[in-house]
Amino acid sequence: MGADAGRGEGAATPLSKERVLRQALALADREGIDALNMRRLGRELDAGAMSLYHHVRNKEELLDGMVDLVFAEIELPESPGDWQAAMRSRALSAREVLARHPWAIGLMESRTSPGPANLRHREAVLACLRKAGFSVQMATRANWLLDSYIYGFALQEAGLPFADAEGLADMTHEVFLPQLPPEQYPYLNETAKELMQSGYDPADEFTHGLSLILDALERDRLASSHKTGRMQLVSKGVVDWS
Repeated sequence: MGADAGRGEGAATPLSKERVLRQALALADREGIDALNMRRLGRELDAGAMSLYHHVRNKEELLDGMVDLVFAEIELPESPGDWQAAMRSRALSAREVLARHPWAIGLMESRTSPGPANLRHREAVLACLRKAGFSVQMATRANWLLDSYIYGFALQEAGLPFADAEGLADMTHEVFLPQLPPEQYPYLNETAKELMQSGYDPADEFTHGLSLILDALERDRLASSHKTGRMQLVSKGVVDWS
């Protein structure tokens, strides 16, 4: 390795894997993941593309590192004794992080070489659920359900053609309602008018849906715990299962 291998060509700050990953993250945040390639990243860092390969072997390793940085920003579920509060905080944090890095939504579950932050996050989620009394299978299902909801909502939110409730109201009045004559689309017209007039904010839907999911999972957890307790009593001859 040459003396300048770890330094950008003409760059004041030496290159490092951390610096390469941070710049790649900033580029993807600014212009989307499709804008990211080694040549473009090299220009961003004022370095030759080949010098980047001293820090990341290929684009897959670059993506692994970028996704790991995203996972590192998500709050870990660490509330002892209240798994719902812990998973709620984690879900809200994940939604905020993915709003900052929308390019990452489709990559969070695709990495086959997860980094330390990725693994630490997944371990914390399963630990929270298992310590709350979820069986291995139930914890896995709960994890899938919650992540599907978080990623799906984040993806839908990233594609909305308005930024907030005010933007939705303006778009409904100017764009949507003219396309919804009441004689042809009575329910769509009625809904659009009522939501526009009430100041409806679709951002509130995330917490509402999350509460429904957490409540349903708690019912499953309690039912499973009750069933397990009954089976243990039966096995000890304390109660008659019939």
